[in-house]
Amino acid sequence: MTLAVGYALTSGNNSVVKTLYEYNADFSAEDDEGMIPFNYLPSGVEYDELRLLCQIVEEPKDYGECGMKGKMNEFNFELSKILGLDELKAQLRKWAKGMLLAEKRRAMGVDLGPRKAPHMAFLGNPGTGKTTVARILGKLLCSLGVLSSDKVTEVQRSDLVGEFLGQTGPKTRKKAMGGILFVDEAYRLTPTDSGSSIEYGVEALEEIMSVLEDCDLLMIFAGYTEPMRRVFPSNAGFCRRMTHFFQFDDFSCRELAEMVMIKMSNQDERSRLFRFRLGSCYGVESVA
Repeated sequence: MTLAVGYALTSGNNSVVKTLYEYNADFSAEDDEGMIPFNYLPSGVEYDELRLLCQIVEEPKDYGECGMKGKMNEFNFELSKILGLDELKAQLRKWAKGMLLAEKRRAMGVDLGPRKAPHMAFLGNPGTGKTTVARILGKLLCSLGVLSSDKVTEVQRSDLVGEFLGQTGPKTRKKAMGGILFVDEAYRLTPTDSGSSIEYGVEALEEIMSVLEDCDLLMIFAGYTEPMRRVFPSNAGFCRRMTHFFQFDDFSCRELAEMVMIKMSNQDERSRLFRFRLGSCYGVESVA
């Protein structure tokens, strides 16, 4: 950060600092001298924008639960309901903090350009909480005004690809309007076999590319780690637009046991564990 600020001071170009800010760079990090970037800024109106970018913004106390602090607290509360995934949750908190700081600086008059939905890729096995996290992100982004709705629409290849070539584009665009479009097993849009299925998949991908630029939505591409890692390098458009990649690790046996115990303690008629109980002598260790 200090190098970026130094470049901005000598060149008069704040674009590098803005880019680092968009990627959630830590403006409170100290260098070897114990200085933060803001400490290096001279006085003068010509440096006002740079000071706004670099200063550590404290939220007014009267913002309460309606302000950014309240939104972050709510986000943390929702994440805390998910067992395990500690490393992922730490990454999500850092990302959310960056989003909230961006909104604070916009409110202070910093020109950060138009808002762009932070399109993402969720990598990991089924049943690791990807859809749950998507819903949490939808609520946060809607509250910030990045999205107009917090709805999450889950789709697969069959939902996006039309019966005939030429139908895929409109079908994809209709699904993508507003909120979050959660594309599960996204790598299936680029099948390895030959034939018309490839043409349909490519058509869907091309339409998705245009939707990423034009529409009010957040795209989340989800799937197994290795197939997803092969898809993105093969498509330059994806690489440019997917700015956040999150890895969802498998739950441990103990974490799965804790989930079962929670489900059993909160009896719900819709649950498969309804009316199923363990003796009082059985705990998490017994289930695991």
